[in-house]
Amino acid sequence: MTDPQPEKRRALPIVTLLPNLLTIAAICAGLTAIRFGYQGDFERAVRLVLLAVVLDGIDGRLARLLRVQSKVGAELDSLADFLNFGVAPGLIIHAWALQDFRSAGWIAVLGYAVCCVLRLARFNVSSREATDKTGDFFVGVPSPAGAILAMLPMYVSFSFSNAPLAPPALIAGYLLAIGLLMISRLPTYSFKNVSIYRENARFLVLGAALILAALFTYLWATMVFLTGLYVAGLVWGCRTLRKRQN
Repeated sequence: MTDPQPEKRRALPIVTLLPNLLTIAAICAGLTAIRFGYQGDFERAVRLVLLAVVLDGIDGRLARLLRVQSKVGAELDSLADFLNFGVAPGLIIHAWALQDFRSAGWIAVLGYAVCCVLRLARFNVSSREATDKTGDFFVGVPSPAGAILAMLPMYVSFSFSNAPLAPPALIAGYLLAIGLLMISRLPTYSFKNVSIYRENARFLVLGAALILAALFTYLWATMVFLTGLYVAGLVWGCRTLRKRQN
């Protein structure tokens, strides 16, 4: 009786692992942000959460570009989103401004985290079942945008003498309100299908270069400005969708 032939090993191009490696890097950034937050290094903690936002925007697009999407990658990305945008911002804000607010501050953190995980669960289900009929709009604020919005009080504080500018009760209420926006039915404009005329492309490139320069030079003031623009975009998107439906 002959021995069975050993299974032939199949080579795996390293490039196919890049999307998952970026997701793992985002998880490391989120965990390290929590560590820095409880060490009192709040600026570095917020920078790492923003880095996680950037990595989250890259990994999925890179997977689609390389045609290496997988169920494992999708689940890994969802778990990373919950850690980076549901857990890390709440804990950092708790360490920054809610330590003396006792139980009420922690309730706001828990509420924000639960809202984020519900938002992600709804998004995963709608993606699999193709139930999202809003076209160019998300339903509710996406979790990365929720994290950016949640940290707005910190951007303002870093821009002005590194001290909380609002009482803890107000910050806790604001954090919980952002969580409710994530699970709301608020139409949030998606930029995936945005197109421009070819002759205007140079203005877009110039604008992106100026924003990047501002982020590198005046990070916190620029984040305040961009967050304000996003809030204005929420209002505009809601009005636009209502007009389409009428």
